[in-house]
Amino acid sequence: MPSKMRSVQDNGSAALTDLEITSGAESLPAQRCLDIHRIMVRTRAMEERMIKMSKSGEGYFWIGGPGEEAFNTCLGLQIKKGCGPEFDFLHLHYRNSATLVAMDMPLIDGIRQMGMTRTDPHSMGRNFASHFAYRQWNVVPVSSVIEIQYVMAPGTAIVQKRLGGDSITIVTGGEAGTAEGDFASCLVWSTRPDNELPVLMIVTNNGWGISTEACTQHGEKHVIDRGKAFGIPGEVVDGNDPVASWYAIKRAMDYCRKQRKPFLLEAMVSRLYGHSSSSGALRVKNEPDCIALFEEKLLRAGTIDQVTIEQVHEEAAEEAEAALEEALREPFPIPDDIYRFSYAPSPVDPVYPDDYTGLPS
Repeated sequence: MPSKMRSVQDNGSAALTDLEITSGAESLPAQRCLDIHRIMVRTRAMEERMIKMSKSGEGYFWIGGPGEEAFNTCLGLQIKKGCGPEFDFLHLHYRNSATLVAMDMPLIDGIRQMGMTRTDPHSMGRNFASHFAYRQWNVVPVSSVIEIQYVMAPGTAIVQKRLGGDSITIVTGGEAGTAEGDFASCLVWSTRPDNELPVLMIVTNNGWGISTEACTQHGEKHVIDRGKAFGIPGEVVDGNDPVASWYAIKRAMDYCRKQRKPFLLEAMVSRLYGHSSSSGALRVKNEPDCIALFEEKLLRAGTIDQVTIEQVHEEAAEEAEAALEEALREPFPIPDDIYRFSYAPSPVDPVYPDDYTGLPS
């Protein structure tokens, strides 16, 4: 759909305050779109540098979200961010890097986890790339065990329901993982009569489960159709379109916040570098690229020019490279770190009240 311009400044450049980028009947202010674009590009630069790290020996196993930047950026920008049940809880999966960058995670923190440095704030260098954990933002540790986040989500939502207010629990995963029983358990536990929970269940559908096509495994037309038996409303959105994604996320969040009930949102996205570094992480040429599509829309609207686009990409690449150079100078974990944070200190335990390993001295 074409974009609409409401006014032009005297110098002939579009006035960002009066310019909107549209998709169908929906539109976002131009400045918001430029902010979204920059986050998308920065996230892609981080991920592509991490892929190079996996191939050069500067990092190890890579898995991430190139192709999902449009949807996940819009998600991160709308989260009620903070620590504690009065803020949104996030049960994410390993393709949510743009969500964290949109929430203001520095690129170096993603690079640190890829390089397994001791300064990695997510896991102190002990977990895979894109396995985030930010207590200060209610980001529950991401696990490699597929889709267990769906069965954990009702737990935080129960606390939020009892607390009152408008905070919600957000859980994300891929369409392949919805075959797990954990997804079904989330449907059940979120819809018990008179005990419905404010859970926003998001499925980012890239059409693949490692090397298996979703269309060969799923009998339902869309994953959200599985919520109908539980009375869960749902929506399918083009996850490659930031404007459409923004409003689909907003509608879903508004429903969960006001009704205190679950909602299913399915975003159709791309997978641009395969499943992970284990499958080669080669660039897939026949998948739509949300960044390129968005840039075409911004160019047609006169919101940005090609020179500025190239500058945004160059700055993002430089930021990712500088982050890597800094991370490579930082220390790695030591053997004793294996035991750190295995257990929380217990003030009521006479044996080891302050010993975070949970082991007797």
